[in-house]
Amino acid sequence: MQSKIPPYMYQKSNVIQLILLTAAFALLFINIFQPFNSRNWYPNISEFKYFFFSSLIILTGMLVLVVSRLIMLRYTRNSELYVWQFALHVFGEIVFTSLFYTIFSLYFPHIGAERELLEIFVQSSKNTAWVLLLPYSILWLLFSWREKNRLLEKITKTEAEHVNVRRNLIAFPDEKGELKISIDQENLLYVDSSDNYATIHYLNKSKLSHYLLRNSLKWIEENLTNETSLVRCHRSFIVNLDKVKVLRKTKDGIFLEMDALNAPDIPVSKTYYQRVMDKFSKYSV
Repeated sequence: MQSKIPPYMYQKSNVIQLILLTAAFALLFINIFQPFNSRNWYPNISEFKYFFFSSLIILTGMLVLVVSRLIMLRYTRNSELYVWQFALHVFGEIVFTSLFYTIFSLYFPHIGAERELLEIFVQSSKNTAWVLLLPYSILWLLFSWREKNRLLEKITKTEAEHVNVRRNLIAFPDEKGELKISIDQENLLYVDSSDNYATIHYLNKSKLSHYLLRNSLKWIEENLTNETSLVRCHRSFIVNLDKVKVLRKTKDGIFLEMDALNAPDIPVSKTYYQRVMDKFSKYSV
């Protein structure tokens, strides 16, 4: 099976970065390091003219790269790019850029040392290979590293979302520890108790439903209210503060109005009032 080039290598934003950074690298590489004794090719011109001509050659040579990458972008709109195609494409960029420089040199024979056409092309090919392959390799590693980071962040985010989903499910076991029902915290309204039984009231497809569980309200309070929005508000009630719409004080006491049609108001006793208010403040921020 033929290997394919990762799509990020021919994404539009990455292609633009590649062209700009390759041009910058070429300018620095040629003018600072002056490889292959290139300065001796133009012994009779000043440093400024050398910088001007070398920069002109590089910048206009980048037109070859721009055209090449536009062709690649157009091709990859509907097709994937294989490694051998990418390698052939880069080889073509080196050859055509070298030809461009060779032709350019023919028009300015009076400013440089006399050289054979084949010598110019061979030397130009070496220069072009260095100028293109070095930044290409560095940028490939950079794009690959950036893509791996993006995928890692995506995976981490997805895992975190799954964890949050799992955490939003509140599991209710019976007194023997056997799981009987799990309810999404967003759908849980309140729990009331009678003797050794607790009745869990929740929304099922927007309709009020309930489940009778053999377990104590005390156990539910001690095990399920610490990391959730559940709070004990009365000797006989635990309420989900996320589903409380209004806290109302009347002459008959304090009541919590639930955000669910036909749900009864839940009383708050004096014993649990401060606990409710503390947690209500926390969950209403």
